[in-house]
Amino acid sequence: MVGVGALAKEIPMLNIYPIILSYVDDVALLVPCIAHHDPDLAKQLRRASTSVVLNTAEAMFARGRSRTAAYNIALREMRESFAALEVSVRLRYLRPLSAEQSERIDRILGTLYRLSFQRAAAR
Repeated sequence: MVGVGALAKEIPMLNIYPIILSYVDDVALLVPCIAHHDPDLAKQLRRASTSVVLNTAEAMFARGRSRTAAYNIALREMRESFAALEVSVRLRYLRPLSAEQSERIDRILGTLYRLSFQRAAAR
């Protein structure tokens, strides 16, 4: 039986994956503040952010159209997650995001976009 550590050594990880996990760390710190004002928005943010990680992980091991579809779902969930943060700032539940957080979000969105639309970008 192959252990998880051995599997991780054999299969290269997508470079953006640890950055997405860092984004989820950011979200985990912000969710309680949002939940204090709007529990539904906090739940939606948590679900969308989790879905980004899960769909990216699924796409990393998929092939063909399944891979592209999973990256596209991850992209849409990331955009939803970011929108929840934007709304939270506008409703004054949160302070504006830091430059580091904004750069992380931009990098994730850009990478997922390129992975979702590889053929269109190659033309």
